[in-house]
Amino acid sequence: APASSPAAVRTITGTFNDGATYEIQVPGHWNGTLFLYSHGYVTPGSANPATDAGDPVTGGWLLGHGYALAGSSYASTGWAIQQALTDQIHTINVFDRRIGTPLQTIAWGHSLGGIITAGLIQDYPGRFSAALPMCGVLSGGVATWNTALDGEFAFQQLIDPSGGLQLVNITDPTSNLEAAEAAASTAQGTAQGQARLALVAALGDTPGWFTPLSPEPAANDYAAQEANQYLWASEVTFPFVFDLRAELEARAGGNVSWDTGVNFVSQLRKSADFSEVVHLYQAAGLSLSADLKTLNHATRISADPSAVAYLVKYISFNGQISVPVLTMHTTGDGLVVPENEQAYASVVRRAGHGALLRQIFVDRAGHCAFTPAETITAAKVLLQRLRTGHWDAAALQPASLNSRAAALGPGYNIFASGSTAPAFVRYRPAPYLRPFDLGRFRR
Repeated sequence: APASSPAAVRTITGTFNDGATYEIQVPGHWNGTLFLYSHGYVTPGSANPATDAGDPVTGGWLLGHGYALAGSSYASTGWAIQQALTDQIHTINVFDRRIGTPLQTIAWGHSLGGIITAGLIQDYPGRFSAALPMCGVLSGGVATWNTALDGEFAFQQLIDPSGGLQLVNITDPTSNLEAAEAAASTAQGTAQGQARLALVAALGDTPGWFTPLSPEPAANDYAAQEANQYLWASEVTFPFVFDLRAELEARAGGNVSWDTGVNFVSQLRKSADFSEVVHLYQAAGLSLSADLKTLNHATRISADPSAVAYLVKYISFNGQISVPVLTMHTTGDGLVVPENEQAYASVVRRAGHGALLRQIFVDRAGHCAFTPAETITAAKVLLQRLRTGHWDAAALQPASLNSRAAALGPGYNIFASGSTAPAFVRYRPAPYLRPFDLGRFRR
């Protein structure tokens, strides 16, 4: 079906008392279903407009097929989960008043918006019919920042032990990030430094694949894998862990992360990157056991319990889902690793709700690196689940997903860096390395 012309779409915008803005779009032939979009992390100081779709092509398709869209900016940037949960509910309240109560409301979102999407159905279960968290931080906040600390800790101890890096309670984020990036750049210039950077990456299961639409390095091409992990660190993750952590600490009122009790030997053995680390250490003539001993004997970092409580609330997961949830993740995501999906599936299953959850994967490098065709196909599968009351196992097979995505045509099988075929794949993520949820780990 053709997309709606702009004239056929009613747009409502406004501002809440907390300063958040919202946008609602309703096609003239609205079918009664609302998609509430939660956007990802916005760096403090950046523009933060209201967003009601993940990308304009997908948004246009949804409007053209009768679906209404809504979303808010959230009242603040950064780790704005507290504000997002409130502002997103306010947005659907406005929709109810101005347009009418939807027959069904589907929560969807990318990245931080994925954790917000899962948070909305956990905290406000009566308001939603289904959820589509994409590339979501579904291990939860505590687990995510603990995993980050493991990498920071290894980086400081093995690569910059005397550089004065602040791992937590960061007081000068800009200088801290500059120091970390300088130390990483120096380390990347030697075989020994590369081996240690690979160990840092392995503690977070960072994939050795960075550029979307590039071929994945061979399983034994450890040099290429490490080079890609370095790109993930220097270009993507270091700004979060050595700078933007301070923004979260200010919200939470202290340090939210700990590595007390962590056995780095066993953590590395469980890592998806274990073989790479062993090989690169051997090639560099370094003793892996000596470095692991250094980590295991180093003075550990304890969290501030009240700060942890804030991050548990905003947010960690209890698995108590009451509506169908379909998650989607790329296999080569080094910012929000696909192991997040294993963590979420684990707590949902332990809560007894595994039948409501399905997870699909796209074989591509990049964070949230989906085409509109892949996103629309995922939405169609979720809508089919709502329509029929059961998951269609055949429709969830990668071959079927790829066929449906391809059938949308070249205008939807596009990516920022060019056109590409759909890449759904059968994939089982490794166990998340530092799990924390409210099913098994309640403090």
